Amino acid sequence: MSENHWIRRRWKLILNLVTLGALVILFFALRDQISSTFDDLTHIHAWFLLLIIPVEFLNYHAQSRLYQRLFNIVGNVLDYWYLFRISLELNFVNHVFPSGGVTGLSYFSLRLRDGKKLTAAKATLVHFMKLAMMFLSFELLIIFGLISLAVMGRANNLVMLVAGSLSTLLLLGTVGFFYVIESRSRINNFFIFITTALNKLIHLIRPKYPETINTENAKRMVNDFHDNYVEIKSSYKELKIPFLYGLLTNITEVAAIYVVFIAFGEWVNIGAVILAYAIANFAGLISVLPGGIGIYEALMVTTLASCGVPAAVSLPVIVMYRVVNTLIQLPPGYYLYNKALQEGDSPEGAASSHV
Repeated sequence: MSENHWIRRRWKLILNLVTLGALVILFFALRDQISSTFDDLTHIHAWFLLLIIPVEFLNYHAQSRLYQRLFNIVGNVLDYWYLFRISLELNFVNHVFPSGGVTGLSYFSLRLRDGKKLTAAKATLVHFMKLAMMFLSFELLIIFGLISLAVMGRANNLVMLVAGSLSTLLLLGTVGFFYVIESRSRINNFFIFITTALNKLIHLIRPKYPETINTENAKRMVNDFHDNYVEIKSSYKELKIPFLYGLLTNITEVAAIYVVFIAFGEWVNIGAVILAYAIANFAGLISVLPGGIGIYEALMVTTLASCGVPAAVSLPVIVMYRVVNTLIQLPPGYYLYNKALQEGDSPEGAASSHV
């Protein structure tokens, strides 16, 4: 029996074992934070933490509606609760398998494709458009955060530099994305370059396979990607609602952190939380540890300190937020992810009901 045949026959078992291993690493890395969280529960307004549940539900609601609206634009009507479930699964995958969001993107496109009207390229484009809506809407939050800090006299040179740099990076990244996909030749050249480079890299590790990623298949996917983008571009007026859902997604993310500050009796400047959340999340993408453990906390605390929130105040709050957020989101995400893995679920039946 060949190596590839053995892997194909047992891929579900292998993926389950890898997932469980990643979960063990995640909770092992969080062990001190979990212990600290239970200690802190005795001297804070613990009941207030329950507000995180409706805030997180609203967050997933906004993400699901955002996906639903974008899929509608490209001609696919998908069930709201199906996309709600996918959002939970996607969050689980992104937390457990650190890859700068690449693993989550791959999972999303493969999970949603049905081999017919909903292709992997279309699902990938929708996911990228969701990120674009969130990045652009976050620019508004950064402006609001700076105004809030300025009113309280906390908008020093360092804060202005951090906010300006972050805002510029978000804008350049979004504009660069649209610049590449705007032209069929540009997007083809870009992805052919990426595909060729990846094949050469993989060939060094696996000399028997000179072309792991089929170039012709990649070209067809890229052309499908571009065609669907043209369809979205022609309906750009319909992006107003997805933009608002992207804004709501960002607001609820920040609100969940602020709930924990209030539980500790700390009413800090909301602008500080906005900037800290943005810096930690985007920089945490480069982390090789599940959930960006370590990098996320360090950047949150450092950014909050630059905005006038002492580390002694912010550190226990961030630790509590991370643990509570993980315990709320990961169990249902893992359950749904594992269920999809066992059932081989697809969106074919999910298009029949539209909520």
